[in-house]
Amino acid sequence: MNAQTLSRREFLGGSDAPAVLGVSQWQTAVDLWREKTGRKVEEPDPDLQRRLRRGQKLEPFIREMTVEKLRDLGHDVELLACNERYRDQQHPFLSVEIDFELRVDGEHCNGDAKSVGGQARAKWGQEGTDQISIDYAAQFMDGLMVTGRRRCLAAALRSFDDVDLYWIERDEETISAMREKLVSFWVDHVQRDVPPDPVKFADVRDLFPQESAPRIEATDEVLAMVEELRQIGQRTKALEQREDYLRFYLAKFMGPHAVLTNGPRDVLSWQTEERAHFDLKRFKAEHPDWYALYASTQRTRVLRQAKSRAARSR
Repeated sequence: MNAQTLSRREFLGGSDAPAVLGVSQWQTAVDLWREKTGRKVEEPDPDLQRRLRRGQKLEPFIREMTVEKLRDLGHDVELLACNERYRDQQHPFLSVEIDFELRVDGEHCNGDAKSVGGQARAKWGQEGTDQISIDYAAQFMDGLMVTGRRRCLAAALRSFDDVDLYWIERDEETISAMREKLVSFWVDHVQRDVPPDPVKFADVRDLFPQESAPRIEATDEVLAMVEELRQIGQRTKALEQREDYLRFYLAKFMGPHAVLTNGPRDVLSWQTEERAHFDLKRFKAEHPDWYALYASTQRTRVLRQAKSRAARSR
């Protein structure tokens, strides 16, 4: 099936599974629901698009290195397909695109190419195991669920000298639980247009972007939380004041010196750094037409401690 014939709003893909299961570092179930129901329409992120294009360009390179490495390890390997899309036989809205498919020692396996850099390297464990980040594990298990295959080979490019290979085995208990959650998300939330439960403050703000009722009476539990929030605010303010004082005292003590030492150890530095600063106020005054062209107004709800009604009436 050609991947280009489907809009991402028409199905739940492998990259959607971590959000539904609550293990995605990028997206919550509410984020995904808003995307699938057309409520979330964002301008393309140039940096994200550039990373995606780079990943797509690296896929053939990773695939070739994977085949070579498997053969060097003594396996009989045949490349069967690239970027094929599959639908679940029972629930066609469950659909996955498999980066590449291999026949390894006679077994048809899913393959997934990942370029891994920076801090992400730490999330991948020892090569040859299934020690990968849980969001990728959910994605690969979703692919095994839809295709019905037993194993997925994840090829992680962590340098241009080699790829690390990880084998993810099909687990029926995990797949059964995943299938139930994925089907429920699509049927109970996307098709019925009912949002899933929020899990963070941004979810609540996205679900209720504007106030539509004036007041709601607090319960005892909610009042206790309001008081706790007020106390945290006071402690935070006190800590900020203490931080300002410590910075003042230490800077005064150091005076013209660049580094504060404790014997052979450096404990604090106070050195000159250059930072670029855009003078928005001046730009607005000197180029009002350009400022108006790029200026935009954003509306968002802000949660604040309220003044008493008596104080507001004064």
